Amino acid sequence: MTKIVRKAQSDRSFEEAMLELEQTVSKLEKGDISLEESITNFGHGIELSRYCASKLDEAEKKISILLQDEEGNLIEKEFDI
Repeated sequence: MTKIVRKAQSDRSFEEAMLELEQTVSKLEKGDISLEESITNFGHGIELSRYCASKLDEAEKKISILLQDEEGNLIEKEFDI
């Protein structure tokens, strides 16, 4: 049985999560793991996907703050995380 070691969500970067998601998908696509392991990996992949989507949403909001004011003019302003 393959042991899965995972970092806490808050301890990983977007890039680390994407790499782990790609590895998880690759394991599932190969099809050489048990059904139980596949289900576990699938659930982990969903978690990673949601984490990455959340990080992308945060980045999109930051970019919007940097690019547009109330009148639609392009500006740069400070933002809080």
